[in-house]
Amino acid sequence: MALTYSTMKELGSAAPYFDLPVANPSADGLSGDRRSLDQYDAAALVVVFTCNHCPFAKHVEDALIRSAAAWADKDVQFVLISANDAGGYPEDSFDAMAARAAAKGYPFPYLYDESQEVAKAYGAVCTPDLFVYDRDKKLVYRGRYDETRPDMGVSTGKDLHDALDLLLSSGEVLAEQVPSIGCNIKWKPGNEPA
Repeated sequence: MALTYSTMKELGSAAPYFDLPVANPSADGLSGDRRSLDQYDAAALVVVFTCNHCPFAKHVEDALIRSAAAWADKDVQFVLISANDAGGYPEDSFDAMAARAAAKGYPFPYLYDESQEVAKAYGAVCTPDLFVYDRDKKLVYRGRYDETRPDMGVSTGKDLHDALDLLLSSGEVLAEQVPSIGCNIKWKPGNEPA
């Protein structure tokens, strides 16, 4: 495991477009076996790059499920994306993603970025790596879910929740934003970002 910090993309950046296959199509009430950015229209869109096998991603998984449920009636939508190389990490394959989403009862779509182009466009480098966009799909928060780490307490989502509270109450997030930390995205050979 290569410990990696998020790159802290510039605030105000537009959400890069995605159109990806969804491992759990019934999670969000939308139809079809793909999800695209233009299907989401909310006060806040939380995009989380994650995977099945990373201990940092596993650490926040149950709390993310609780977060999505708690914020659903506040016009906040969640989308999870895995960009890991399934050839090198079969636990992160599309079929394994579908099985995990079903077993855990994911209330959000779990998308597969097989080409890894979406992860590159977002500047995602670790799992989990979080990005929050406002209704205009402009970046207002990027960074950690909370201050906990595997084997260092229960994940609460405090940093993300504080950012969402600020966004919904004032339209902006002026609080300090701390980089996320986790396993590096497992890039296909020769596909590492520049």
